[in-house]
Amino acid sequence: MKIEHPNRPAPKAEAGTPLLTVDNLAVSYGGIKALKGISLNVNRGEIVAMIGANGAGKTTTLKTIARLLPISSGKINYDGRDLGPVSAESLVEYGVSLVPEGRGIFPNLTVRENLELGAWNHKSKSVIVETEMEVVRLFPRIGERVKQVAGTLSGGEQQMLAIARALMARPAMLLLDEPSLGIAPRLVADIFEAVARIAEAGTTILLVEQNTRLALKYSRRAYVLRTGEIAMSGNSKDLADNEEIKAAYLGG
Repeated sequence: MKIEHPNRPAPKAEAGTPLLTVDNLAVSYGGIKALKGISLNVNRGEIVAMIGANGAGKTTTLKTIARLLPISSGKINYDGRDLGPVSAESLVEYGVSLVPEGRGIFPNLTVRENLELGAWNHKSKSVIVETEMEVVRLFPRIGERVKQVAGTLSGGEQQMLAIARALMARPAMLLLDEPSLGIAPRLVADIFEAVARIAEAGTTILLVEQNTRLALKYSRRAYVLRTGEIAMSGNSKDLADNEEIKAAYLGG
């Protein structure tokens, strides 16, 4: 799979250099501090995972990067831009797409209509058609169901559609929130293999995933969040071998 990004400036640097940098980010819900000054970075071409227990701040981090939540303090920098004043709509134009927890598809629309909504930022019909061809090659199940109402798909198929819809915007970076949640194991494997192919084609991925074993298997690096703070970070293989991580998240 190879999807170019014609509506954005060319990348400023090669793979392996920072694309996203989060610096001392704090976010509050009313009087509750959801994030307490976290810092992380994602290099071009990487899959980076965020793991941790429910309520650790993983989804809050993704939503804040996607500009769906306000920043209390700290900075988010993407491709040389300060994202503080950027709207969620503008972020898509810059090349960032979010696949939300719970998928967020439009159940009363067809699969094709959901895909076309993901391509709202494209003006060229030929670009939309070409991109749809690319995403259905990545997810053949979706291609077989383009005329089907999305709400009739299985949970795994809806997750595939949610990722495919995000790819219709031709993002340089994908924010992926809990892709395995509530999905049959056989389809989870298909989804993660697709995620690996997306990254191999050059799309940078920041992944939040409840299945720690899968998250560490498919990512290059990972951050462990605990009550709004980063408790640990490092190479994913090293974290998978860490006794504390094994005891807390891997069942042994």
